Amino acid sequence: MKKTVFAGFGGQGVLMMGYVFAVAAMRDGKEVTYLPAYGAEMRGGTANCTVVVSDEEIFSPVASSPDFAVIMSKPSLLKYEGIMREGGVVLLNSNHVSRPLTREDLNSIRIPAVELAKELGSERVVNMIMLGAFAAYTKMTSLDSIMNGLSEIVKDINPSVMKLNRKGLDRGAEYILKGDLQ
Repeated sequence: MKKTVFAGFGGQGVLMMGYVFAVAAMRDGKEVTYLPAYGAEMRGGTANCTVVVSDEEIFSPVASSPDFAVIMSKPSLLKYEGIMREGGVVLLNSNHVSRPLTREDLNSIRIPAVELAKELGSERVVNMIMLGAFAAYTKMTSLDSIMNGLSEIVKDINPSVMKLNRKGLDRGAEYILKGDLQ
């Protein structure tokens, strides 16, 4: 069983990242729970979700002591760093989170997702870059499964937007696989 928290500000695509990952893992035959949470202010407020993926039945959607965290903002790092399990991995959008981790028992991967998105021509794919990096690092699902999940969730999306999302996923995965890590 692997527990992951996706966290950031509303409007960064945090809930979409978690939901797409959950659908992809479910379509891969895994047991999955998805639990979203967001502040009353929505865009600009806090947003997070927890996704638990397992080969066996999951009895609680609560992801206490997550194994992984995908962090898109500094306040999210402040909130979730303390509850990570020992040896957990934190993937950070380093363009929005510049400070190092305070816990020495955690591993961090710094991804300049905004810079990478600008290289692709749109900051709208920052979440897909982070999701691609997460998928490549954890190997809990494939990029193809994520794209299938995304297609299932957003049925009437412009094909050019889907192409851009795929480029974002690929660029995030490439960042991990090439070892470009900061």
